[in-house]
Order: sequence, then C-alpha cells, then structure tokens
Amino acid sequence: MIKFTVEDQDGNRQEIEAPDDMGFSLMEILKASEYPVLATCGGMALCATCHVEILEGKDALGHATDIELDQLENLPEYFPTSRLACQIRIGDILDGAVVRLRGEDVV
Repeated sequence: MIKFTVEDQDGNRQEIEAPDDMGFSLMEILKASEYPVLATCGGMALCATCHVEILEGKDALGHATDIELDQLENLPEYFPTSRLACQIRIGDILDGAVVRLRGEDVV
C-alpha cells in the first residue's frame, strides 16, 4: 500500500491509501475515493478531464508523454506541474506525493 495526499478545489487535504500491486491509475483511485473527477475517456489520455497538479513528488513521476502533453496544452489552465491522473500508475513513485484537483476538469 502507498499513501499520498489529495487536495480538493477548496484546499482541503485528505490522505489516501491505495494498493500498489493491482495496476490502478491515479484516476481510478480518485474516482473510487469519490472525488469529482469526470474522466470521460476512461483513461486513454483523450479528454484531460482527470487533470491534476502535482504539488509534491513531481520529480519521481518523470515526464509526461507527448500524448499527455497534447491534451494538457489544450486546457484553459495548464501548469508546469500538470498531469493527467489516468497516466500515473499507483506505485512507489507516488508514495508521499501531494496532488491537487484542478480547474474545469472537476465537476
């Protein structure tokens, strides 16, 4: 199990614990934790409705793929620390990270 923190649009933070051996994405864990994430494309990096900002732990996650960057760059609000939650797999690299739900992507 790994632990990371999610900050909602109101600035409230909650620690989440997730299994790191089942191949889940951050998007799937956010939805299962009942955060208001649309994720309309189902994890294929086609809609950017699972946009998050990595506040802590960005370096461990590596760089976004070209497909992910294409979607992020089309958003009205895009930050250097923006990522698509569907493209981040739950694993040791996410342990201790702080993730903020972002902008129009949140219902």
